[in-house]
Amino acid sequence: MIAPPVADDLVAAFQIENQPVRGRIVRLGPAVDEILTRHAYPEAVANLLGEACALAAVVGASLKFDGRLIVQAQGDGPVRYVVVDYDTEGSLRGYCRYDEAEVARVSEGFVRPGARTLLGKGVFIMTVDQGPDMDRYQGVTPIEGETLALCAEQYFAQSEQTPTRVRLAVGQADAGAGPHWRAGGLFIQNIAEDDARGSTEEAWITAQALFETVGEDELIDPTINSQTLLWRLFHEDGVRMFEPKPLQAFCRCSPERIVGVLKSFPEEDVAGMVEADGRIRVTCEYCSRVYALTADEVA
Repeated sequence: MIAPPVADDLVAAFQIENQPVRGRIVRLGPAVDEILTRHAYPEAVANLLGEACALAAVVGASLKFDGRLIVQAQGDGPVRYVVVDYDTEGSLRGYCRYDEAEVARVSEGFVRPGARTLLGKGVFIMTVDQGPDMDRYQGVTPIEGETLALCAEQYFAQSEQTPTRVRLAVGQADAGAGPHWRAGGLFIQNIAEDDARGSTEEAWITAQALFETVGEDELIDPTINSQTLLWRLFHEDGVRMFEPKPLQAFCRCSPERIVGVLKSFPEEDVAGMVEADGRIRVTCEYCSRVYALTADEVA
């Protein structure tokens, strides 16, 4: 008997019992499928964007205030940049800009080219936006790993000096309604030692060894829920998963925002955008929604 699909589009924190290791797990189904199918991305590009979605959710879920986490990587490769915007209400949106011919060229001979191949030489950026009344915090590291997971580990090692491991997976799976995009992510961090806790090195080594056993297929399997997956990995010590947070694909574009952007252009530039029917058409890069506005609405 085929097991029924489990709940998707959620991120949850967890703690390995009596050990100085904590983490988060993310499982994405319809939300990431909606983001990846809004554009006709080549498979390699869709995979990169799916990884960025899972990464933004699994890291952004740690924010303790109302705000946003923006995960971005940009370089001189076939993919000019990938960006995902996560807010603390659980909303995700993402976009890739790429050269289709160059992506096809570097994809030859690869089962699936990774981040370093697609992005080339460039930078990996995480930006924390705490709202209009607070300064943004931004951390930047070079793109040194072939995956976004390795980029993230390098980021935490350099920016926060916190031992961190990240595993991301993206693929298409059939949960009973045909193949759809899915994504998953696992994130663990070592809690620093102190006088009461003592050395945490041995526990961290053990946790990493168990972490290495998780397969990418498990992270996107629609028949395995988060609790089961965590128990498979950390049952020897026990693991406690906290209340999961729901996630959704949601774009913050609106007619008002588009008008605000258009008003930032010189009047002569805006006049040049007016089409034969008297409307200005603007397509949102994230969700592909087309806004048709009259010149009076903009004015």
